[in-house]
Amino acid sequence: MARGAEVEPGREVETDVPERMDRLPWSSWHVRILVALGTSWLLDGLEVTLVGSLSGILESRAGLHLTAPEVTGAASTYLAGAVLGALLFGYLTDRLGRRKLFLVTLATYSLATIASAFSWNLVSFSVFRFFTGVGIGGEYAAINSAVDELIPGKIRGTVDLIVNGTFWLGATVGSLATMFLLAGYVPRDIGWRYAFGIGGTLGIGVLVLRLSVPESPRWLMLRGREKDADRTVAEIEGKVSKGHPETLPKPEAGKLKIAVRDHTPLREIFSNMVGENRQRSILGLVLMVSQAFFFNAVFFSYGLMVKKFFHVSDGAMPMHLLPFAIASFLGPLTLGRLFDNIGRKPMITACYGVAGLLLVGVLFPFVHGMLGARGLAIWFSVIFFVASSAASAAYLTVSEIFPLEMRAFAIAIFYALGTLLGGVGAPVLFGVLIATNSKMNVAMGYALGAALMLGGAACEYFIGVEAAGKSLESISKPLQSR
Repeated sequence: MARGAEVEPGREVETDVPERMDRLPWSSWHVRILVALGTSWLLDGLEVTLVGSLSGILESRAGLHLTAPEVTGAASTYLAGAVLGALLFGYLTDRLGRRKLFLVTLATYSLATIASAFSWNLVSFSVFRFFTGVGIGGEYAAINSAVDELIPGKIRGTVDLIVNGTFWLGATVGSLATMFLLAGYVPRDIGWRYAFGIGGTLGIGVLVLRLSVPESPRWLMLRGREKDADRTVAEIEGKVSKGHPETLPKPEAGKLKIAVRDHTPLREIFSNMVGENRQRSILGLVLMVSQAFFFNAVFFSYGLMVKKFFHVSDGAMPMHLLPFAIASFLGPLTLGRLFDNIGRKPMITACYGVAGLLLVGVLFPFVHGMLGARGLAIWFSVIFFVASSAASAAYLTVSEIFPLEMRAFAIAIFYALGTLLGGVGAPVLFGVLIATNSKMNVAMGYALGAALMLGGAACEYFIGVEAAGKSLESISKPLQSR
């Protein structure tokens, strides 16, 4: 039978693919997959840091001679593109497959980032940043779903947090790169262009790595391609066991019976979100909005803030963002295993709550000049150590709690809503607040971010879903299961 003809709506199949994938021990194969796929967050972190570190020079004649609201407005344009990209590519990822889309989204990101290096005015810069965002938004949906479906359930939380935490590894690379490019080794008027070229070049290199990543066996089984799914899992088992699959643990549960469909109608997806999974939808929305506002508000505008109130030079700007990036990567790296060992609910509640309280604690010293630029950087680094784990856990949550058929689109919807409600307006808001030359006004913006994080903690405490150590299919039964 031809591959395309295998999708026979209504045909029932029995499969043990999920159990076979979950029983696999951690191996070098998993590491290679994460290197190829986890770079999505690294590239996004690079993007955010580049714009934040280059905000000062983009305002100067050596850059594009933009105003502070125009710089933060371009950041909002990038986020708006991410919203569109997430929705478009998220839907296509569930319909056409994980592999096809994570190749397309990375190519989109890479080309648009390279184009950003050739911007000549505000309009061109905004257009290129928009399409860079389109690629990154698509990455979140395609990659989160692929990673969760390829990683054993018993360590999924640890791996997801570390992978999401590589956002900050990218931020570190971005800070170091801009420090070099703005240090006078290259002319200022082209140094910032080289900075954007770094991101595009890395993206193209990673695209080559991804060519060896297989399609998700879980997605293949949904489409009735059980032979392809079995063959893919067999190949993975062979690589993980180094040619001795008989040594692997036996699958514990019975086979999953599903009815084949070529796609899941949008009406059924939204009906599930507002009906059976309404409470989970509220949880995902609250977690995503709160962390999106917090990070986009602080990180996109921090460079402008320290330049305005602490007179930090453009060349020294990356050094003020570097501690944030390092602390934010170390947070998930250190705390990630606790999300599997202690559990999702207590850890997510604690991370959101502690981050919110720490942000409240910095408001009074900031407004009254009790902290200098260095002291503020140390305090925010401590906040980001905890908050970065909270943000990573938000993506982990929405990728675990919805059925397999709609996983990528669900991630896209909540990423889009979180970014739209909590992220797109945040850089613009803080650009306006900073332009008022009032620390009190900026502090009020930070207070809003703290309140949202505390609200996320409360929401997780009351309606969070404990998913530690469980298979994806047991957390949320597939819509096509029988």
